[in-house]
Amino acid sequence: MVKQIVFALTLLLTLSVFGFTLQRIISFFRQTQPSFPIKNISKRAVLTLKVAFGQTKIFRRPLVGLMHALVFWGFCVILFGSLEMVIDGLSGTERILSGLGIFYCISIASGDIFALIVTFSILIFLFRRLFIHISRFEGPEMKPVSHLDANIALTMILLLMLSLLGMNMAYYSITVQSGRQVLGLYPVSSHFSYFFKELPADSLFMLYEIFWWSHILLIFIFANMLPYSKHFHVFMSIPNVFLSRLEVLGKLSNMENVMNEVRLMLYPDSLSGASDGEGSSKRFGVKDAEDISWKNYLDSLACTECGRCTSVCPANLTGKKLSPRKIMMDVRARMKVKGPGLVKSGKTYDDRLSLVKNYITEEELWACTTCNACAKECPVNINHPSLILDMRRFLVMEQGEAPGGLKAIFSNIENNGAPWQYAAEDRLQWANDLQIKIH
Repeated sequence: MVKQIVFALTLLLTLSVFGFTLQRIISFFRQTQPSFPIKNISKRAVLTLKVAFGQTKIFRRPLVGLMHALVFWGFCVILFGSLEMVIDGLSGTERILSGLGIFYCISIASGDIFALIVTFSILIFLFRRLFIHISRFEGPEMKPVSHLDANIALTMILLLMLSLLGMNMAYYSITVQSGRQVLGLYPVSSHFSYFFKELPADSLFMLYEIFWWSHILLIFIFANMLPYSKHFHVFMSIPNVFLSRLEVLGKLSNMENVMNEVRLMLYPDSLSGASDGEGSSKRFGVKDAEDISWKNYLDSLACTECGRCTSVCPANLTGKKLSPRKIMMDVRARMKVKGPGLVKSGKTYDDRLSLVKNYITEEELWACTTCNACAKECPVNINHPSLILDMRRFLVMEQGEAPGGLKAIFSNIENNGAPWQYAAEDRLQWANDLQIKIH
């Protein structure tokens, strides 16, 4: 009974802290702008199964991709056992879901096998991060705290797997030693339980309790640590894939407030009152955290900081400052700084900083070729160019800032109706001496 009370209080504390964090994140989402309507649910579901659960984009790097996919699938399988532990902890039962029969045996056996697979995968990941120089893990945006964050999360996952295996080994040894029926199948732990065979029943029971509490407490701590870590993608990647932009990569969206103004000029009666509404007062493009769309913010939370986007960016590869990964990290960091002030004081809050210029420089934004290689490579379907384009729109339409070449083009379009510097009546003068018959 004491165990149940302690467990219930621990679970309540965990859910309370997680609820507070979730409420904080939701309040930040409320400061963002609308995005595209969510349609084509069936197509989104298929995409989620393929990209999020199937991990298809990860396999572009086959070996590392396979290990990452195994870790993800392992977590999915092990969730069943975690749910059972919560029910057992609250009700005081043991292996309460064993009544599910063959499904239970398959689930427990899969979890036992995956625990070992994930353990080896995490050890390899840690070795790569600590002892091998992986170029895509580096960059100006990857501060020491970023590497520390990744190492802590990987260590936590390693401890989760070891505690699960230890719990299964102790349970198997206790059950066999007492002559009771083993509930579930343990193809890995049954072999490793050899190390526990000489221990008396009391010691085995104590070991089981230590591993049981270690595992469940690590789950609770890890769940509340994730929202403050880049590993928040554990929760956010699946929703982000489901809410992906379904248009072909490279399609540039129009600005609705600009379109309304154009329609109003061409057809004054079609949008009566449009210029008095939000369309005319809304900012052109993105300057700061409150100007991004909810999808932009979701992208930033789902970013895994894996560096796949930056590693294929032609601008970055040619030595320019642009790093698509940094763009997402800056959005997340900026909302973390300004978000509380926006929630407290509304969208008029100003801390004299902005996402564009203070976090992301004009040089970075104009280096982007909008080739969409980053969006194509991203394993969680983040669309970096759409946000970069919106920040450029702010620079051009509100600040009047653009590279010299673009300014010349804008001026020519305004004066000559075309990007060239010649007036319309002079455009064919180059052909005067070529004996070309012009109709």
